[in-house]
Amino acid sequence: MFDRVIWDKLNEECGVFGIYNHKEASQLTYLGLHALQHRGQESAGICASDGEKWYKHRGMGLVSEAFGKGDLEKFRGHIAIGHTRYTTAGSSKIENAQPLFFRYAQGSMAVAHNGNLVNAAVLRKELEAKGSIFQTTSDTEVIAHLIARSESRDLPGAVKDALQHIKGAYALLVMNEKQLVIALDPNGLRPLSLGRLGDAITVASETCAFDIIGAQYWRDVQPGEMIVVDQDGIIETKHTETTQRSICTFEYIYFARPDSDIDGINVHMARKRLGKQLALESAIDADVVTGVPDSSISAAIGFAEATGIPYEIGLIKNRYVGRTFIQPSQELRERAVYLKLSAVRKVVEGKRVVMIDDSIVRGTTSNRIVRMLREAGAKEVHVRISSPPVMNSCFYGIDTSTRDELIASTKSVEEIRQIIEADSLSFLSVEGMINAIGRQDSAPNKGHCLACFTGEYPTEIEFEEALPATKC
Repeated sequence: MFDRVIWDKLNEECGVFGIYNHKEASQLTYLGLHALQHRGQESAGICASDGEKWYKHRGMGLVSEAFGKGDLEKFRGHIAIGHTRYTTAGSSKIENAQPLFFRYAQGSMAVAHNGNLVNAAVLRKELEAKGSIFQTTSDTEVIAHLIARSESRDLPGAVKDALQHIKGAYALLVMNEKQLVIALDPNGLRPLSLGRLGDAITVASETCAFDIIGAQYWRDVQPGEMIVVDQDGIIETKHTETTQRSICTFEYIYFARPDSDIDGINVHMARKRLGKQLALESAIDADVVTGVPDSSISAAIGFAEATGIPYEIGLIKNRYVGRTFIQPSQELRERAVYLKLSAVRKVVEGKRVVMIDDSIVRGTTSNRIVRMLREAGAKEVHVRISSPPVMNSCFYGIDTSTRDELIASTKSVEEIRQIIEADSLSFLSVEGMINAIGRQDSAPNKGHCLACFTGEYPTEIEFEEALPATKC
């Protein structure tokens, strides 16, 4: 895949969207998935119901590719959930596309999930030993089997029972013909928000999905919370009392759309503050500041404002590159970054350039961008990263490399600078990052998960369990 092989970035796993009590539930879910497209580009799907009949469609590719002309015209119903998915290598197939749909003793249900269960492999073995037959390699199916095996006679009770067995990250939507159940893991590792559209209740991974359908943000789902929406109203409860907010910090740094708000903090403004803090910690004499599009633009603007160095668009992103690309030779692989980015020669030529990026994973892309700027005539290239070094793998639903492949896990900042061929390199400090984002939270680390930076995981991790499972 082009994005994985060439574009050296972390990848979010999934986006979820749901709506209850709207006559165009499926169509609005389709629009909501478009707003969440950045969270997953390999498959998409929608399940809907009118109270009696089910309507289902899943497809591979972008939302616009997964749904062809006429696919939604047959959909009816007042309740729907949707999912857009990014997958790990080897698991990009229609069987793993969500929402997953199941018929079981108590009826039918559809399940959509963003995150990753750290004990999925062990649970899967236990369920198979008891006779469960799995059709996918997804963590989500483990949740569905646990729901189906519950002794509870109603869906909310069965979901609550299932949640007592799973560990890790989950923003979860489960529906039957009459109810929508919403749940967030005890650490709130993934974002999940509620909105209102007239009499309808909506739920989405990010608030930007509400804007596209004209809904109003209501509130964030809280860690350990379970919400049931049906014809009798809304029931807000807890599936566990043991909670501690630990939201993925990369939602603010990179994953979420700039127009989204997470826990009341606008992502664009948080990234600007990250850039300003980066300037306070590692200012440099230069002629121009530029950001690697798109996620680093806000931080670059903040850095420029804090230093007084002019901000310019020195790098242009090609938005029409296909998602897949076969590289028949090493030479083409080395040049493939030019398909995605190009430098603006008139902006950088003869200049001392500060290049702002949000992270360095393996270092390969950073090296190629530095070279690109030099080839365009940049006199100096100073790299500033608006996050601390990524030194540890994530087990909660982000596709990071194994620890050995993360350049910062084995190299010093000076060694990384030499590898990427920059004139200077600085990362943001952990403390500076936390303060710049600005969360007002009494939880440790102000409610951030810092595992990829510090190695301190908010849940117990049994590595042999966490590694084999297919995420989402």
